[in-house]
Amino acid sequence: MVEVGQSSESGFRLPYSRLVRNGALREEDSFQRQATNFGGSGSRNTSPLGRIGSRNTSPSRQKVIKTKPRGLDEETVATFNKAVQPDVQMEDNIWAMLPEDLLNEILARVPPFMIFRLRSVCRRWNSILQDNSFLKFHSQVPSHGPCLLTFWRNPQTPQCSVFSLPLKQWFRIPFTFLPLWAFWLVGSSGGLLCFSGVDGLTFKTLVCNPLTQSWRILPSMHYNQQRQLIMVVDRMDRSFKVIATSDIYGDKSLPTEVYDSKLNKWSLHQTMPAVNLCSSKMAFCDSRLYLETLSPLGLMMYRLDTGQWEHIPAKFPRSLLDGYLVAGTQKRLFLVGRIGLYSNLQSMKIWELDHTKILWVEISRMPPRYFRALLRLSAERFECFGQDNLICFTSWTQGKSLLYDVDKKAWSWIAGCAFQSYNSQVCFYEPRFDASVC
Repeated sequence: MVEVGQSSESGFRLPYSRLVRNGALREEDSFQRQATNFGGSGSRNTSPLGRIGSRNTSPSRQKVIKTKPRGLDEETVATFNKAVQPDVQMEDNIWAMLPEDLLNEILARVPPFMIFRLRSVCRRWNSILQDNSFLKFHSQVPSHGPCLLTFWRNPQTPQCSVFSLPLKQWFRIPFTFLPLWAFWLVGSSGGLLCFSGVDGLTFKTLVCNPLTQSWRILPSMHYNQQRQLIMVVDRMDRSFKVIATSDIYGDKSLPTEVYDSKLNKWSLHQTMPAVNLCSSKMAFCDSRLYLETLSPLGLMMYRLDTGQWEHIPAKFPRSLLDGYLVAGTQKRLFLVGRIGLYSNLQSMKIWELDHTKILWVEISRMPPRYFRALLRLSAERFECFGQDNLICFTSWTQGKSLLYDVDKKAWSWIAGCAFQSYNSQVCFYEPRFDASVC
């Protein structure tokens, strides 16, 4: 929708209040007040621009359109001094002589899900996923943007769908290669997925790239026991690690095991001290793994570089009903939880850990209208997970997803993203062709 200023006998006014829902930008608002005072009652416009039928050629006369940032539903305002040029008809003979390096660089910027549609153009493009030159350019371009990956079995066949927030579209990914024992989705990192499960009496772990359909089963751990796992990918080193912490049932104290893809083996490290864990949710940021504990109260931190555990006495906020640890960028660690003993007084808050004072500092509270729409019942179950500085809330009962951008301090519904299966496992996912399981 394009709106422009209109000329009149008493000057001109920009109908800017129609462009922004909640107030106006400071700079534009100041400009509007100046224009209003200039053409108000009691003033005389002697400029030829103020005459009836004249045309306003002032540089301030701009076209204003609404745009939406990638993956978010909140509207922003963009102004342009020049009209948008129409698309130019492409000449086949010119594009046929395009250098191969330049062509690979262009294709590397195409959304990964669209590459599969382009593979039917010619034989060259059909084998582009095996082209090292294309993969090199693809590894250097920015990420496609945040995606939500859902995994479930229906009833035994594994199903996987990815919702692209930038494209606002679902994409189905075939998972026929996945063994039947791979039941639990451990998580995602750097374009790879990690699954675990029990095959007979053996606990197994698998890592795969859904886009390239490449996968591998990791060697057996030293202790054949179901463990809490988390995967970390190092894109610069083109490697990944899987960390196995305590026994999933908490019955045994087992040494921490770390799998290194470069060494293709598990190594034993310090056993986590005896603690009473709050939940199995973990967060990894800045080469450190964090878990919530009730006794002793606070966090348990595992340093990947030294292989040692450490207790952090960070007390949880009062009246916290259920909390989730969410890793942000660099050293930022968030705590997301519902507070309030009574249903009519409950709310959702987000805290950030102050590493210096070892204290949780509140940084945001979910607006009441979002909280009531997401969780209509006091005991309703929800999930929370994050990537970078984005935090996603999902409610299986309502089938809704809510996104919070920590940097922009913006809440928004994820339009078109509704989860139908109650047993779906969801995580953030970064689609990448260059993510290797080797």
